[in-house]
Amino acid sequence: MTDFWITSIVEKHKKSEMLIDEGSAMQITERLHAFIWNQMASNNCNTYLIDGSEKILIDPGHVMHFAHVRNGLAELGLGLNDIGLVVLTHAHPDHLEAVRLFRGGLAKLAMHELAWQLIESFGPMIDPNMDISSYRPEIFLGEGEMTAGDTSLEVIHTPGHSPGSISLYWLQQKALFTGDLIFKDGLGRTDIPGGDGAQLKQSIRRVAEMDIEILLPGHGDLIVGKDAVQKNFRQVEDFWFAISS
Repeated sequence: MTDFWITSIVEKHKKSEMLIDEGSAMQITERLHAFIWNQMASNNCNTYLIDGSEKILIDPGHVMHFAHVRNGLAELGLGLNDIGLVVLTHAHPDHLEAVRLFRGGLAKLAMHELAWQLIESFGPMIDPNMDISSYRPEIFLGEGEMTAGDTSLEVIHTPGHSPGSISLYWLQQKALFTGDLIFKDGLGRTDIPGGDGAQLKQSIRRVAEMDIEILLPGHGDLIVGKDAVQKNFRQVEDFWFAISS
């Protein structure tokens, strides 16, 4: 079962100049910050902060690596109790484990219902001592608009890597948070329980039609600029879809 908890790998990931040292917050726009995980020897995800009247943290990552997020938040003058909503793009441990650090605090947890079902089904098999209640969400996310404070995001169900995978589209910024759906030069793996190659292709093709200027993946480099985003979609289509047909 170990492979179930190993997330998608970006093939031959080339580090860009945008990547930063562990523990730093990268400001992308006035209200958007990224905590990029660039330690390739250890598996963890990128974490994102949407700043607003209610602060939203997307994919807090592994507990053992959360210091880099905590330190990045501190650089912005923020602590865990300043976060109002934690959103999971899907229910793999490298994206969700640190959720439990927020329990008992002010933050609510949101995920797709199928993501919660995955936690219920597989969590005890991985760790019999896991406290499932630490990951129970207050909010189930489905297709459509979600609002937190002055921020509105479109929730898009994008299964394939995981049944409960979602992407989040922030129209005001033309930004798409993809989780492990698609990366720079790569796409999410499907050789894990709940993975489905046909669904992954369909999900990628669906979001590729959107007006995106910032693509924020769960691992690897960000992609900034509409032309660069569309080029990445074409490259994934031409290379990855061709070899998996």
